[in-house]
Amino acid sequence: MTKVQISDNVVLGGRDLVLIAGPCVIESPTHVVELGRAIAEIAKRVGMPYVFKASFDKANRTSGTSFRGPGMVEGLKALRGVKDALGVPVLTDIHEAAQAASVAEVADVLQIPAFLSRQTDLIVAAAKTGRVVNIKKGQFLAPRDMKHAVAKVTGAGNSKVCLTERGFSFGYNNLVVDMRAFPMMRELGVPVIYDVTHSLQLPGGGDGVTGGLAEYIAPMARAGVAAGVDGVFLEVHEDPTKAKSDAQNALKLDLLEPLLRQLVAIHTI
Repeated sequence: MTKVQISDNVVLGGRDLVLIAGPCVIESPTHVVELGRAIAEIAKRVGMPYVFKASFDKANRTSGTSFRGPGMVEGLKALRGVKDALGVPVLTDIHEAAQAASVAEVADVLQIPAFLSRQTDLIVAAAKTGRVVNIKKGQFLAPRDMKHAVAKVTGAGNSKVCLTERGFSFGYNNLVVDMRAFPMMRELGVPVIYDVTHSLQLPGGGDGVTGGLAEYIAPMARAGVAAGVDGVFLEVHEDPTKAKSDAQNALKLDLLEPLLRQLVAIHTI
């Protein structure tokens, strides 16, 4: 399997299980630095390489009145603030091909949202920046179908590609994770990440918002790591009840360290 180097200290597909974590959306420049610092300190204590994640725009919110984020310009300023303050790589998603070059000036990893995982122009634009490209598997795609998305990145001359599993949609506000998906996608020769918290969404299951089942984060994370993944993706918030996006499926910051210690132990086995 191809290893993907995100930064000097973070390699996907290497020996260590990588942590990708942060709030769902950028709530403020101060908040992302403070939360990122707390997560980085926990990751250091448990011995996990860390990548900060947050979105500058949540373009697919359930309701048109939901908070989307600060937008690309202000969002990139906030992400640069995280890099400058903490010295960690950052990941954020893009929704249009025209965003790729500007976002790549700040972000170390460009993420393709699951609903856009078949958008050729978007994937190729991300690939041509030379940054790592993380493609979330569409909720409507079989794991092995992601070989075509991978080929779009490599065909554009970029070998730094990884895949993320976030569940399959069967409708009726539910997602299901098939643990076979992890080895199937790793057979494609690229690192695989498990987006634990998004896989516990109940899309559109709230009153104009996405519901969630945060109480199952720990068992699902343990199962995914046991099935064999190279990284875990977690939405973390110090007070999920006040989070401006995905409040019902975010992990409370206080619960992060004990969970990561379990995951590292399973990964080591």
